[in-house]
Amino acid sequence: MSDEPVIQQRQRFADNVRMAREKAELTQEQLAWAAGLHQTEIARIEGGRRNPGLETIFKVARGLGVAPGELFAGIK
Repeated sequence: MSDEPVIQQRQRFADNVRMAREKAELTQEQLAWAAGLHQTEIARIEGGRRNPGLETIFKVARGLGVAPGELFAGIK
């Protein structure tokens, strides 16, 4: 079984976080501060290099002012 679907899903999540951040007109540093995370964590998530856990997903969503489900748009 290929990991390709998981990689694609992670990249879609990453893209959704980046688009939500840009829509909110926040820098990665500002989002990190609002979410209580380090800026490198946000950069890794947006780069698709980090597979965030549930707590981190909720922190990111809260920092963006969106429902966590919005970060999963387009993921099946």
